[in-house]
Amino acid sequence: MKYGYIRVSSKNQKTDGNSLEAQLEAVKKAGAEKVCIETYTGSKIDRPELSKLIDSANKGDTIIVTKMDRFARTVSQATETITNLIDEGIIVHVLNLGVLDNSSMSVLVRNLLLSFAQFERDLIIERTQEGRAIARLKPGYKEGRPKKYNPQQITLALELLKNHSYNQVSLMTGISVSTLSRAKRKTEDLQSDKPESNVICL
Repeated sequence: MKYGYIRVSSKNQKTDGNSLEAQLEAVKKAGAEKVCIETYTGSKIDRPELSKLIDSANKGDTIIVTKMDRFARTVSQATETITNLIDEGIIVHVLNLGVLDNSSMSVLVRNLLLSFAQFERDLIIERTQEGRAIARLKPGYKEGRPKKYNPQQITLALELLKNHSYNQVSLMTGISVSTLSRAKRKTEDLQSDKPESNVICL
């Protein structure tokens, strides 16, 4: 049996031929009869679909991947996985390298390539952290995804809700019904939390 293994860090990954579609086309063209697809970051040790595939594969079967870093992006993880598969008699076919074995030269080449993959990943993390550190110095910076609508837009939409339905306000403002519902609930909760007046009328 020839298995194809595809991993994307996210469903929208498009770069460097690593999109789901590009990998799927490549492994099928290489003869994969069954394809396992996983959306999982390569830095994670536990990759459920890969684990299932390894458990299912028998001696003489082939596992096809487009690039070595599909197994993992750290040298230790990928090397251990590939070495164990070959030792068990499972053929590992990396499309941009060919069929791997556990010879000294093969191990050297894959360790070098995996080192570059890990280096690339570490650079991405480093740049991201540097970008966040710079952003935190700017006035008004807030962690997380920026809000799509400003407070004035939400306030206006809530005013419209007094005389219109959620669907009507959504069409008028472009704000989704779920966002409107959350904003209204939040406003009502804040109002209910206001302390009661201590003035007593006689």
